[in-house]
Amino acid sequence: MKYCKECLYPSVSVLLNIHDDGICSGCRSHKSFLKSPDEFWKKREKKFQELLNEYKNESYYDCIVPVSGGKDSYYQTHVICKKYNLKPLLITYDGNNWLPEGEYNRNQLKNKFDIDHIMWSPSVDVLKKLNRLAFRKIGDMNWHDHCGIVTVPIIMAVKFKIPLIIWGETEWDIAGIYGPEDVVEFSNRSRHENSLRGYEWYDFIKNNEEKLTEKDFAWAKYPSDEEILSVGVRGIYIGNFFKWDGKRNAELMKEKYDWRASKKPFERTYRNFSNLDNRYSNGVSDLLKFVKFGYGRCTDHASKDIRNKHINRDKGIELVKKHDHVVSADLEHWLEYVNMSKQSFWETADKFRDPRVWTIKNKQWYKDNIWGEESAYGDVYLNDEQINEFNEKKKKLHNRKI
Repeated sequence: MKYCKECLYPSVSVLLNIHDDGICSGCRSHKSFLKSPDEFWKKREKKFQELLNEYKNESYYDCIVPVSGGKDSYYQTHVICKKYNLKPLLITYDGNNWLPEGEYNRNQLKNKFDIDHIMWSPSVDVLKKLNRLAFRKIGDMNWHDHCGIVTVPIIMAVKFKIPLIIWGETEWDIAGIYGPEDVVEFSNRSRHENSLRGYEWYDFIKNNEEKLTEKDFAWAKYPSDEEILSVGVRGIYIGNFFKWDGKRNAELMKEKYDWRASKKPFERTYRNFSNLDNRYSNGVSDLLKFVKFGYGRCTDHASKDIRNKHINRDKGIELVKKHDHVVSADLEHWLEYVNMSKQSFWETADKFRDPRVWTIKNKQWYKDNIWGEESAYGDVYLNDEQINEFNEKKKKLHNRKI
């Protein structure tokens, strides 16, 4: 495993590159944002105002704001409603995974800002089936959530003929794909390749054991190019126009709107103010990321806080050592939710281990850690044939020096 010298990300992190000097693309890009002078951001804010002026509507909604009720949702709604005095239509995809504080924050949004709010809630039975199916097929039970968040707002924009969608944080900030000079907008390509992991709804109805049909996926069907062009739908990100800091957003929203963080500490990360809309984002879903790639939510949160100078790298490593590997209690909640045994869960999860990260020794999984030691992380649930296949893949990768 190769890790960035400044943050905590490993080289297997999706879309992220570690350069010869040991610094990753995400840190390089973030430094550029931090170094951008005030004049740069003033120009960006002016550009944002000009863009909003193009879409201001005297008799209808000015824009759509996709929200979950999280700190960033509140912040982007605050900017649109209070700073620019626009009337948005709030849109939420309901994945049926809410924590109590997340549900409270979501329900209070329309009251705090006195605006209209639509929530699209797929059938719970369909969601349970898709949880199981996506877990077995791609190792991610939360595929439905990734899909709904970036599909439902586009459907609504077309249906209600509201051309402008305003998102919050730029979704590529972790990897550093773009720099301050870029003003990248939402695209179906990014949605499909990144958010949806390359899968669409129709990939889950082919010979599926859950018997899901096309009718079960109305919320997941992305509009056609013709439909989008007829309305002129475009999606922009506030993060392209204002300096973005999740910790600062949370503190500001607590102060202004009584926004609530989680009362109960998370087991797999130290933050209590992120991902409250999905109880599994900080738990079993993120555990699968650790199983696959050897790092988890704590690495994400600590790397962001290191880049924004809230903590130093040594503190980040200490936090990762404490949290990243934990098998959180919400695994039991999810297993009961979808009626699956723990044995079945681990037999499936082990199939998605990345041979660049994991090694099998004495029927246990081992990996190199950022603190310079190799550790064991649980029993191997693969059968002998699968173990041989895994070791063969690892051998080929080693020979190719990857």
